[in-house]
Amino acid sequence: MEAKGVVVITLVLSLAAAAGAARPKETTMGLTRRGLASEPMTHLHFYFHDKVSKPSPTSVRVVDSVDSESLFGSLYVMDDALTEGPEPESQPVGWAQGMYMSTGLAKLGLLQVMNLVFTHGPYNGSVVTVLGRNGPFGNVREMPVIGGTGTFRFSRGYAQLKTHTLDLKKNDAIVEYNVYIMH
Repeated sequence: MEAKGVVVITLVLSLAAAAGAARPKETTMGLTRRGLASEPMTHLHFYFHDKVSKPSPTSVRVVDSVDSESLFGSLYVMDDALTEGPEPESQPVGWAQGMYMSTGLAKLGLLQVMNLVFTHGPYNGSVVTVLGRNGPFGNVREMPVIGGTGTFRFSRGYAQLKTHTLDLKKNDAIVEYNVYIMH
């Protein structure tokens, strides 16, 4: 009877050890658990320069709002510079080309759709596509990466945005971007 008990305990411990060994280990952000650890992850850091003021705006309102208080319904088209640093004269990285629309009645919220087009550096010729809600007065905002081309073909991930400077009189902004991409 004791021998059967030892065999059962040994069998249970062996099965538990095998199950633990077969189970993927948790890694940063749970990527192994989700089956993504074998894919490369790229972190991009740059600054987005949204210039609404004249002369030479890079973001233009193409549809006026229905409510001047909330800007609800306003639609802007942009071709904003992306640079390595917050200064407009810093090394160019590329362009943010797309549009954003005010979609919040009670609180300013933007639906932002854009291609981050890289024209300099190691990702020259590649594009990252971002689509999501941007609450411009939030401290750090997050928007999903939904695809890309070139190096970033089949990519997914997220972008974290943090306002570096905002001129409320001119409506010009410089926004810091940290983009994390699985591809």
